[in-house]
Amino acid sequence: MNNWGSNSISAMVILIVVMLVAITAASVITGETSSATTDPDIDQMASEIIDQISTNLWIDEEMGKYYDISGVQKIEKIALKISPLVSVDVDFTQLNIQINNGESVRILSYCGNSAKWSPHPLFEHPLWNNINGSNFGFLTISDSDNSITDFNTINDYSDNAYVVFKLPTDMALAKGDKITVMLFPSTGITKTTTLKAPMPMTSVVSFE
Repeated sequence: MNNWGSNSISAMVILIVVMLVAITAASVITGETSSATTDPDIDQMASEIIDQISTNLWIDEEMGKYYDISGVQKIEKIALKISPLVSVDVDFTQLNIQINNGESVRILSYCGNSAKWSPHPLFEHPLWNNINGSNFGFLTISDSDNSITDFNTINDYSDNAYVVFKLPTDMALAKGDKITVMLFPSTGITKTTTLKAPMPMTSVVSFE
């Protein structure tokens, strides 16, 4: 995500806080403020709203790799390029991923494994040896302070990483199959994306 997009989100957060303050002031002037509503209540409300918005994750790219599984070309490995909307800590140890193909639902947990993507090919990185269909890991692209690899935290809008996971064999995607992926951070907005497997013209593909 570019700086313009990040600055726009930051401006939106500030605007919401200003609106909350304005609404509170208007309520006081008109005498409509409840006696049960105090300044700490307003502060907490504003803090919760900012937290919900700012910890949203942005998915920039969605890729998969086809493999021959029992004589059928199916996508087994998936990589989603993510970054935070604004500079805020997102703790990966508290992140869960739900995958749903309409018949089965699985929850993937963070396996504690992260590494820099280079110099290995994305889908051939040694990190994949620790990904087993029930967990996920991270391959970092941009992480100036090594927060992802050292502290399992993405903390700046310039941070970029691929969250990588393998689909269980019974959920691997043949051409035209769909799967819904939901990212659940410990706080903030759940990110949902639906992946549809394209024609396997090449082994590495971008989802439709």
